[in-house]
Amino acid sequence: MRLSVERKDVKVYPDPRRVIARYFFNGEERAVSLLKKIMALDTETVQAIILPLLQDFSKRHRNITKKLSKHCEKVKPYIIKAGFDYSQLSDYQKYLIGSYFTHEYSIESAAFFNPSIIIDPDQSHLEEGQQRLLISFRAVGEGHISSVVFRRAMIDKHNNIMVIPAGNYIDEAEKMHQTIYQKKLFLKKGEEADIDPGFLKEVDEKLEDRFDYESLKKIVIAAREKTDDEERIAQYKQILALSDSYRKISFSRDTDISDRVIFPISDFESKGIEDARFVRFIKENGQVIYYATYTAYDGAHIMPKLLQTTDFYDFKTSPLNGDGAKNKNLALFPRKINGKFAMLSRIDGWNNYLMYSDNINIWDNPVKIQSPEYSWELVQIGNCGSPIETPHGWLVITHAVGPMRRYCIGASLLDIDNPEKEIGRLKEPLIMPNPDEREGYVPNVVYSCGSFVHNGDLIIPYGLSDHSSGFASVNLNLLLDRLVKGG
Repeated sequence: MRLSVERKDVKVYPDPRRVIARYFFNGEERAVSLLKKIMALDTETVQAIILPLLQDFSKRHRNITKKLSKHCEKVKPYIIKAGFDYSQLSDYQKYLIGSYFTHEYSIESAAFFNPSIIIDPDQSHLEEGQQRLLISFRAVGEGHISSVVFRRAMIDKHNNIMVIPAGNYIDEAEKMHQTIYQKKLFLKKGEEADIDPGFLKEVDEKLEDRFDYESLKKIVIAAREKTDDEERIAQYKQILALSDSYRKISFSRDTDISDRVIFPISDFESKGIEDARFVRFIKENGQVIYYATYTAYDGAHIMPKLLQTTDFYDFKTSPLNGDGAKNKNLALFPRKINGKFAMLSRIDGWNNYLMYSDNINIWDNPVKIQSPEYSWELVQIGNCGSPIETPHGWLVITHAVGPMRRYCIGASLLDIDNPEKEIGRLKEPLIMPNPDEREGYVPNVVYSCGSFVHNGDLIIPYGLSDHSSGFASVNLNLLLDRLVKGG
């Protein structure tokens, strides 16, 4: 008999009005031709075009002139190639040029799903029994490009949830290159990304054991200037794209959490940032840091990556390396176990594995701990976020795929000191897609990337057929009792 699960009335839907202003480029030849036409316009015509545009789009974007100026600067080489002096351009000319190299992108127009939930670092000014929450979602727009977006929510002493409406603006982070790379790990990741071994050897010979982005960029630019071979040039672009996978990004302090979107900005994640699993990690000294594992996808390669922050303004991203970081579905435990970081993974696509590491970015020697057993999980089993520590063991919310590729949510319990040991697993799903949940971008799917415990209940946010997201709760003691007894 299945456990009783309460589905909350709260739903979070995609909002196609949430747009970002993205750089738009159609190739060098068209850019130069367009720039010549723009520069032929007199001052009065320039102002007649740009002033109404600024008035219109300033209602949709915070500081639109800054974005247009930035996009104008990106085409500076083509302005020079068109025969004009960039330094002599007026502000209105820069805004107008920038507008022709800008387009709006609706980040939530296609889907809004796979939520992960954590306790907000700010718990001030609350009533007894309340908690402030942060929820991340996978948002999908045109071209099936995924990004990470956020909402703030409140939960009261009766476990009622209120998701706070999003703000009117969305801001991308500023990209910053301040990373020092370890050559050995960098080159290993290059091999996994199928970059030509001969070129990696060339890079190896010219770089120090530790190097920065500018050093790499100088080597790549110098090499590119010596060849017209398109395949070779593509390799140079790929090595720079790999370096973009290590970065620090920062959001303006005047943004609300719902204003911030982590959007793909490197070639290795050009097709999306998928399924971030956030966890509140407690260091051995008691310090709190927030990590998220996620999948970067370029249309051909999967690159598991790690995101870390302490305040949700400044983030650091880096690839995850090793034999255990080869697929999707990585989830970090919320603390070290026996002095080591611990991670769940699904390296083969259909079984659950456990790994330990002294270095949070390097994961080797995965050990299989779970395989599909029941009819509703025979295709594959995986995690639905980081394990939750309970008095009886590590509670792992799982996803499973069965006949007709129907996704369900289940649960397992692992030993607290030896998570390789499974104490129990539900024999039937916790949540199956009901008739109101089965229609969407991808039908017959319920899926979560992280749950938490509040006032005696396990609260599970979950995606509904890759279209929108809802919430469910189950009594924690009843669930643990069922798992301790074997499911």
